[in-house]
Amino acid sequence: MENFSNKAEDILDKFGQPLKPYIPAMSRFLIVATFFEDSLRIITQWSDQLSFMQDSRHFPRGISHLFLGINIMVMLVASTCVIIKKHQTYAIYGLMGVIVSQALGYGLIFDLSFFLRNLSVMGGLVMVLSETMVRRKQMFAALPQISETDRRMYLQLAGRILLIFLFIGSAFHGEWSFMRLGVSLCGLAACGMVAVGFKARWSAMFLVLFLSVLNVFVNNFWSVKHSYYKRDFLRYDFFQSLSTVGGFLLLISTGPGGLSYDEKKKEF
Repeated sequence: MENFSNKAEDILDKFGQPLKPYIPAMSRFLIVATFFEDSLRIITQWSDQLSFMQDSRHFPRGISHLFLGINIMVMLVASTCVIIKKHQTYAIYGLMGVIVSQALGYGLIFDLSFFLRNLSVMGGLVMVLSETMVRRKQMFAALPQISETDRRMYLQLAGRILLIFLFIGSAFHGEWSFMRLGVSLCGLAACGMVAVGFKARWSAMFLVLFLSVLNVFVNNFWSVKHSYYKRDFLRYDFFQSLSTVGGFLLLISTGPGGLSYDEKKKEF
């Protein structure tokens, strides 16, 4: 089984070699795609957003304008910084702040589906953050600190674990059938393998394919004509799933990190 797995990995590496230089850029774009979509949605639905914040969430008039404006500015600027790889640490913290502020501002902090999806989006951001660790220098070299390499390993572990929450939420949502049960079990097994870092690239590839297909068929917002609000929710879920796919692509590109079964196995 081990020999078969190694041969299959060699074959995939051979056919995937032409795409390797482009995967990091693609993954970064997909990870921040949901923030671009969200900022565009707020801009195009500005009056509706203001009405919701003031009437449903009881934001004072000036505060609602400020809240939405800051969210738009941070999402656009920080997402662009992630793509062009400039000031990434501050950009990632800014996007994480947007996730938290929107959960509180829109009253979705206790919405389980929203919570799990945004954990996965944060997982993608954490994977990007782990990439920046090797480039940063310690500010206070004389003080005892966690090395950048160790910090990167912990971030990669956290990113792997956070990424799988979107699939876990999707696996238990909706109507059940024997086919869905089988697919869900395979997906949950792949999630477990990603979390512990066992054949992590293989498992991430499976989840990229599975989530991409699931996203097209389940979150097909372009086919919804009768409900304005349903189309918006499906589009929001579609782009959040794209961001999670981007996180898995970055995992495929960078590997699971030192705190994983795959890496520990190399030491023995």
